Parts: sequence; structure tokens; C-alpha cells
Amino acid sequence: MIKVIATNKKAYHDYFIEDTIEAGIQLMGSEVKSIRGGNINLKDSYAIVKNGEIFLAGCHISPYSKGSFFNPDAKRMRRLLLHKKEILKLKQKVAEKGYTLVVTKVYFKDSLVKAELGLAKGKEGHDKRQVLKEKEQKRQVERALKEINYR
Repeated sequence: MIKVIATNKKAYHDYFIEDTIEAGIQLMGSEVKSIRGGNINLKDSYAIVKNGEIFLAGCHISPYSKGSFFNPDAKRMRRLLLHKKEILKLKQKVAEKGYTLVVTKVYFKDSLVKAELGLAKGKEGHDKRQVLKEKEQKRQVERALKEINYR
């Protein structure tokens, strides 16, 4: 059973997501409790490859309110758990110009916290405007069809 906790809507606005991959996140106990409460922000989160490992950066997990004095730092780097072949594949793609790894969503799969990584290529300003224009046209068509069906 999958329960989505947080999505990164800004990633879909700023990037073309070409491929997605599921990764586990190495967390401490109080961080999991905080995530269960929905206290996570993915707005500026991304993943970096360092020393053959992938780390989650920019993700803010608020400290657990009932936690002890030893709550971990809210913005610390967290290791993502992937197979070595997947890490090598992602490392090669990120080395190409214009590609980056962004976190698109965090969810519970059974009792484990998983992150969906998106291999993304940045959008230019005119690309963003084009996407917004297409969405608006689609909404107008749906409204027109809805009016026709009610008559």
C-alpha cells in the first residue's frame, strides 16, 4: 500500500522529468515520526552523487515535537538507498550537460519511507509559458464541453 506524504510540484514546473526511480531514505527514528505527521518540505530538494553514493539535499524535515534533545538537523544530507548499478546509471546521466536529479515525491510503501527521484532536464522560460498556455487551453475546452453536456 502506498501513501503519498509530499510532492514537489515545483519540480514539474521547473523541469522536464524524463525518468523516475524509487529509492529508500536512510532516516533516524524521530524523522520518520515527523514525516508521518506530514512535516516535510521538498520544495528545493535535489539529489547529488558523491563518492559512489547518492545523497538527498535541500529536503527539510521538521524536528519531531515530542522528540528528545538529540533530534537531528532539519536540513541535513540524507543517504538514498539504491543498487550500485542504478547509482552508476544515474551518475552517467547527471554527468551529461543539463541533467539533474530532483525528488518528485516522498511516500510510505508499507512501513518504509521511499523517495521518487526524477532525472530532469531544466526548462527555459518560454517552455514554462508554453506549458501554462496548453493547460489553460485544455481547461477552456473542458469547460465548453461541460456547458454543452448540461444543455
